[in-house]
Amino acid sequence: SVPTSNLIMYDITMQEIAMAISEEVSADPAGDVDGANARVRTGVEKRLARDIQSIVLRSNPDGSKLTIADVAELNVNGIDRERTYFVGKDPAISIRVDRNQQGDAIDIQHKVETIARDLEATLPEGTKLELIRTRAETISSRLNMLLDNGLMGLGLVVTLLFLFLNTRTAFWVAAGIPTAMLTAIALMYAAGITINMISLFALIITLGIVVDDAIVVGEHADSRARSGLPPVVAAETAAQRMFMPVLAATITTVIAFFGLVAIGGRFGDLIADIPFTVSVVLLASLVECFLILPNHMAHSINNSSKIKWYDRPSHIVNIGFVWFRENLFRPFIKLVIRARYVVLAGTLLVLASQVVLFINGSVTWRFFNAPEQSSVTGNFAMVNSASRSDTLAMMKLLQTTVDELAAEYEKEHGRNPVKYVLAELGGNSGRGLSGTENKSKDLLGGISVELIDADLRPYSSFSFVGDLQDRLVRHPLLEAISFRGWRSGPGGDALDIQFYGADASTLKNAAEALKTELEAFSVVSAVEDDLAYDKEEIILELTPQGKALGFTIDTLGVVLRNRLNGVEAASYPLGPRSATIRVELPEGELTSDFLERTQLRAKSGVYVPLADIVSVERQVGFSTVRRENGIRLISVTGDVSEDIPEEAEKVFKVLEEEILPEIASINQVEWRMSGLAEQEQDFLNDARVGMILTLLGIYLVLTWIFASWTRPFVIMSIIPFGLVGTIYGHYIWDVPMSMFTVVGLIGMTGIIINDSIVLISTIDEYSKERGIIPSIIDGSVDRLRPVLLTTFTTVLGLAPLLYERSTQAQFLKPTVITLVYGLGFGLLIVLLVIPALVAMQEDIRRFRKAYSFALRSQNKFIQRSFLSLTFAVIIWAGLTLGFMLVSGSFPAFLSEITIIQNLPETMLNALLLFLSGSFLFIFVFALVGYFVFWKSKNMLQV
Repeated sequence: SVPTSNLIMYDITMQEIAMAISEEVSADPAGDVDGANARVRTGVEKRLARDIQSIVLRSNPDGSKLTIADVAELNVNGIDRERTYFVGKDPAISIRVDRNQQGDAIDIQHKVETIARDLEATLPEGTKLELIRTRAETISSRLNMLLDNGLMGLGLVVTLLFLFLNTRTAFWVAAGIPTAMLTAIALMYAAGITINMISLFALIITLGIVVDDAIVVGEHADSRARSGLPPVVAAETAAQRMFMPVLAATITTVIAFFGLVAIGGRFGDLIADIPFTVSVVLLASLVECFLILPNHMAHSINNSSKIKWYDRPSHIVNIGFVWFRENLFRPFIKLVIRARYVVLAGTLLVLASQVVLFINGSVTWRFFNAPEQSSVTGNFAMVNSASRSDTLAMMKLLQTTVDELAAEYEKEHGRNPVKYVLAELGGNSGRGLSGTENKSKDLLGGISVELIDADLRPYSSFSFVGDLQDRLVRHPLLEAISFRGWRSGPGGDALDIQFYGADASTLKNAAEALKTELEAFSVVSAVEDDLAYDKEEIILELTPQGKALGFTIDTLGVVLRNRLNGVEAASYPLGPRSATIRVELPEGELTSDFLERTQLRAKSGVYVPLADIVSVERQVGFSTVRRENGIRLISVTGDVSEDIPEEAEKVFKVLEEEILPEIASINQVEWRMSGLAEQEQDFLNDARVGMILTLLGIYLVLTWIFASWTRPFVIMSIIPFGLVGTIYGHYIWDVPMSMFTVVGLIGMTGIIINDSIVLISTIDEYSKERGIIPSIIDGSVDRLRPVLLTTFTTVLGLAPLLYERSTQAQFLKPTVITLVYGLGFGLLIVLLVIPALVAMQEDIRRFRKAYSFALRSQNKFIQRSFLSLTFAVIIWAGLTLGFMLVSGSFPAFLSEITIIQNLPETMLNALLLFLSGSFLFIFVFALVGYFVFWKSKNMLQV
């Protein structure tokens, strides 16, 4: 620190002092001396404070020397010397321990705990060492929670198998679960995938799916043995007969989950373990099903010819099942086939009713519901005229408010919600305030509050944040404050609105107006913008007198910059870090009257006051103006509490429809939603691509398996009906649909068609020996048990997670609901719609045959009538669908019709219009045909 008075007294500049230090701090190697095993170096490394003090700045004519000690005071400070921590009134030190990508968080914490215990024993009496923000307990509790639910689901799956299959068959079917799981875990280890919450969840998803292959093969082998085949022949026949259907079911499921790979970004990284984990489990199950299971099935069937005592439960269940199948289900399937068009219309009506639930808001959408971290931070910044003592006073107000609020919560709920409070001076906690990079550290402060586990309190961290910011008394010199409740997982700010298209001042006005509006919503917190006001800008211009004395703007700028910001004299390594020597003015001189007191040396050697040689203009500036692609913009960010989804949804609706358009109109700026909203759009676009690729892949596999271009459409027609169970499940559980619902829907596209593949394979096999209608009835009846088992095992494997109350599992619940309810309703669709669709496909085949016969008829009237109908439908398609596709509107003559005038001109309405018109043409054609037929019949009778 060099006082200005010494600079004047000794006629020296800060730059000259810095150069003198720089020359003495480093010693330069001059070279090696050959044969002497020596190295020559020039100079001495003067890096200690006492050595730097002795550096000579100048030798005077009288022989005396001017040293650093004569003109300056030396201070040795740490890197973050402005930053101070407090626990209550006691000063504290914070040490952060992070793991690398391969590190085991639980193991690392155990090691840190051991080191901390050993260290605490050596500390002075009264010193405490506490571990805060630890993650091992949270990770362990999450994994244990999933393991408990997984084991419970496994127990339910195995119980179901033992009730529907004999004990030995059920045992070998269930044995495929650990075989596939252990194989998958080994492959995951080889691929570098760890056991984390997402990969463990993927394993739980496969608990019920993994036995589907074995159920189909095992049940068919058991059924063949009951029909009289020898055990070995029955097992071989089952494996051969079911190989292609099971292979198709496995491949389509793998393709469906692999469609998740199309999702990129941070949310794609979050779910990246699911496709690989599910795929390796299913492929391991497929190998076990055909290479290991048939041999065990042959022995188990052979040894189960007599009913053992432990087979009594399954024997009783199967007697009841056979009665249900033959006396109730078979007549029911006959009824379904007779009323196939009514059944299809009814299921479409149910699908439409569930879609309406989503459209009208009865089932809400929340893109990502991340689990709480139980951490709350509050960061603040003081105005530039404040001092460090003002920042300290604001920090104490924060501490007091937290303590008072914690006492209130303890009185109301019977438990202190706060585990620890760490206050900070000289910086911000966690994610700091935007736009404070250039602000003095003395004007920044913050507080970190760790709450008790979310499962131990009936309120969220956002409720605590809301009460905290309502009760806090603001310091008069407070510039900005932001409270934030932290959540796990990826994702940007829940609110991130960007203004652009104007100058910085206008953008700032728009941002301030938006922040005022947002602060009126109780569910919104941590509102801030990233365009902070900087210190007051002082613009200096040289006066004629200054120019006459030889000053220039450049030389003036260098001298003032050195005095205000200091000069870096040298930088050198010091252990694992680097040390810097700076030449600065004492902090006490950098006050508001600095310009009035500053004197500068003219070329003549005379010192003149700065005020005599410059004119001063003052204006307010901004610290940093952000630009993207050359466009100036400002972001307003904030958190939105999801405790009341309706209120959160209302915030976004009011913003987009009222607040933002009004602010944009008043300030003449443009705006767009960014942050989590932008990430949501990217996710949905990627998911759409993944779904399209999944459907295409499934269709090609089914085309190959069934050697037909049309049969796959019947199988895949049940995929949309999975939405019925999905939406209904979210409605019943009052859980908003989220990105994990989309993940479940993509995965479900492969699972929901598995039963259809096996069912239609059986129907096609039977149709070679009997009519299509008897084949549909017999195939549906024969496949009832495996269809029920494969669906129930998948549902029961996930069912325990439905009833999990832990807050850490809530963000996974949409996937569970999607699979459980989607597949549950999918079971009804398979048993209702698939038989009806197969019968309708036969109707279409017969209609095509009859239509083709009519076109080749010798009766010219019939031939011309059918051709006229065909051309009428084609022309109508061009006037509706074709015209809408080309021009985006209906033809003029159609728009004049009263009914059509009120229809919005959309492709959907064009499709509805085409279908309605085509139905009318066919109806009129049938009516005329019937009349002609009736008339000709009467004439023949006469």
